[in-house]
Amino acid sequence: MLGRTSYPKDYVEATRARVARQLRIFDALAKGSKAGDLASLEAAFCESMVLGLELAFVHRVRKAEGKDGNPLNEVRLLAASLLEHDGVMSEDPTIKYAAAKSVTGMAMGDKILLDRATLARLAEAFFTQIEAKYPAA
Repeated sequence: MLGRTSYPKDYVEATRARVARQLRIFDALAKGSKAGDLASLEAAFCESMVLGLELAFVHRVRKAEGKDGNPLNEVRLLAASLLEHDGVMSEDPTIKYAAAKSVTGMAMGDKILLDRATLARLAEAFFTQIEAKYPAA
């Protein structure tokens, strides 16, 4: 697959709707869960959602994405860290990531532990960047 410089509006909206639906399902399941079970479910769910965001837009052209530590970079770093570094936030020397400016606030070396609220903020920031940097063709 060639790198993408645009995404159809309906694709972005369908992906956004899928994320929103999955968050609603999580919320419904969470209401009936015990605290310990909920924490385990929440962590696994959020990890899977980050991987899903990255996969849905994996062929985005890096030049358009930029390297300034934006939400697209953050999702890329989180996904790579989950898959390749045992869930520990790990550096990519091509990205100028700063935890203080990030959506999640995670620093390099932190164990990735996302909650539903952080995931929702990250997803919204991610979609905002997708729409800004990869306009519909």
